[in-house]
Amino acid sequence: MIRKVMVSVAVMAGALLSHAAVADENAVNVLYAGSLVNLMERSVGPAFEKETGLHFQGYAAGSNKIANEIKGKLRRGDVFISASPKVNTGLMGAANGDHVAWYVTFAESPLMIGYNPRSKFAGDFKTKRWDKVLQQPGIRIGRTDPKLDPKGAFTVEMVTKAADLYRQPDLVEKTLGAAENPDQVLPEETLVGRLQSGQLDAGFFYSTETSDLKIPSIRPAPELQAKASYTLTILGDAPNSAGATRFVDFLLSQKGRELLKEHGVDVIKPAITGNAQAMPPSLQAVIDATR
Repeated sequence: MIRKVMVSVAVMAGALLSHAAVADENAVNVLYAGSLVNLMERSVGPAFEKETGLHFQGYAAGSNKIANEIKGKLRRGDVFISASPKVNTGLMGAANGDHVAWYVTFAESPLMIGYNPRSKFAGDFKTKRWDKVLQQPGIRIGRTDPKLDPKGAFTVEMVTKAADLYRQPDLVEKTLGAAENPDQVLPEETLVGRLQSGQLDAGFFYSTETSDLKIPSIRPAPELQAKASYTLTILGDAPNSAGATRFVDFLLSQKGRELLKEHGVDVIKPAITGNAQAMPPSLQAVIDATR
């Protein structure tokens, strides 16, 4: 009897493992910058599934946070999309686990100050300079962690530059407080939702977020410009490298680029960094076709 039970358990385990293997072959796990949640989950993901029959599995968070999880072997994926080329550097080379051999920079999105149109401070954004509004008592500001997300680092950098431009030495302290101010710093994937729900009056977002979700926004002066530079790569230990190739081919194809534009992303000519010889030939062909 015991032997029969053990055999049954083994058969069931084998079936489950077999099913898992099939599921992996038919799913592409994409780890991406949290500013692209709406684009990926509502547009690119569904379009990719319709085009290929493969299942899109997305995970959104700050780019640095994802890179740290990859490097620490806390998270595994097929494709990694970052909001800053610098993030990839920490995953390249033997000393960093050889997770990234190459990456393609394919789009950009400027940093904006977005605000809730129902906020009591909304009118002020239409009549006053943004830094003046952000210093008003009681305003609730949201931003991301500068250690975990490029957008958070760009925010601190931009406000620091504004302090010099507008001759306000204490601007950073008055608007942001400490770099990791717990009253402001939030996970990137939740920032938009908190603004839309009224938990925040204003926040720092990329133009793809403000444009895509119709969030009223202010573009800082050209001297203060900071922007996301989106990159993509197929991770070195991707469980489904074939599916990953099909995803990056799709995203950089004419159809994928049109979806990016529809969601307020500035599409640029793809630029390759790293070992181009390690790239799938089909991806190189797609890139050549966009030039």
